[in-house]
Amino acid sequence: MIKTYTAYTTEVDDTNLAVSQILTQLKPEENLLTNSIGIISCHSEFVLSGVVKALGEALPFDTVGAISTAQSTAGKSDALILSIMLITSDGVQFASAVTPSLTKNAAEEIDATYKKIATSFFARPRLVLAYAPFMTENSGDDYVEILARASYGAPCFGTIATDSSEAFENCFSIYNGEHFRDKMVITLIYGNFKPKFFIANISDDKILHKGAVITKSRGHILMEVNNRPIADFLNDMGLDKFGETRFAMLSLPFLLDYHDGTPKVSKIFVSLTSERHALCAGAVPEGSTMHIAINEREDILSTTGHAMDKILEQSENVAGLLIYSCFSRSVSMGSDIFAELELVNNKVSDLPTLMAYSGGEICPTTNIDDKSINRFHNNAFIACLF
Repeated sequence: MIKTYTAYTTEVDDTNLAVSQILTQLKPEENLLTNSIGIISCHSEFVLSGVVKALGEALPFDTVGAISTAQSTAGKSDALILSIMLITSDGVQFASAVTPSLTKNAAEEIDATYKKIATSFFARPRLVLAYAPFMTENSGDDYVEILARASYGAPCFGTIATDSSEAFENCFSIYNGEHFRDKMVITLIYGNFKPKFFIANISDDKILHKGAVITKSRGHILMEVNNRPIADFLNDMGLDKFGETRFAMLSLPFLLDYHDGTPKVSKIFVSLTSERHALCAGAVPEGSTMHIAINEREDILSTTGHAMDKILEQSENVAGLLIYSCFSRSVSMGSDIFAELELVNNKVSDLPTLMAYSGGEICPTTNIDDKSINRFHNNAFIACLF
């Protein structure tokens, strides 16, 4: 049996009051079973004020998570909020750790940390949860590839932290009250845990171009498509103002076709470099095809609504729902920035749910030969139903 409880606080300044509000809602002395994990999402102010640290010290179980620009749980949607989902069970085990700094040798550090956690178990985990800070020197696709390889194809789910600052300086991962600008938090889940995954993406009719083959790239730096500089290609499409503002870039996602039989994955542009190359939020491998699209409010709400309907069709005898949606989707909501959060709240009823905005989403797209094909997404809505 798995039981799930959610709680939130909007109290940023009074750490004692904030902790008291969370404990009152979670009632750990009554609700905890043998093994538990707490998943936190919060505005960066809750880290800077000390609330996250106080909460980590007060709760009698591990807490993991990441900073977000906005989130919702228990019917409450807001930006300046801390949300937590408690998952507790007698038949499920949770094991967590934090990596050393990922500024150098990220692959080796993530692999070693995973193996350190997994040493005590003799099976592939049912789920790998991953929480990482936003770091321009690393690609989320690399994180996913490392975890998938280390876990022998276990499903991976998680988020890259995102904050509301222009320079993303407060994009922290969280572990037991501590916060990190350069470390990943990993949780392995074992036992009677059967997650189902859902993804909402851009509708096909929002694609602006038939596709362009990526002919030159390096990791997450896109240099040429169809053997032409990416800046020239975008200008020819009438996107000469591309790159002038953060909003302009976030409003222009693209779908990436890997030509390997797996579903297309959404990506976003982050900035243009001084060489007029496009810095993307995920890897853009040569030989894949890029389909530029456009974010529109109604399409985002429609795709999220359809995904939620599919989730609720399969929600009998489940314990909880964890959702991450790309920050770029919230930007496209205009002045009604909580519209997607509130849509989810209106649909879930009494199903314990935590939803938070993300700087990059980690979620499987399909299975091949009993292994999950894990992908790093941007501009996507991802959900884990368990």
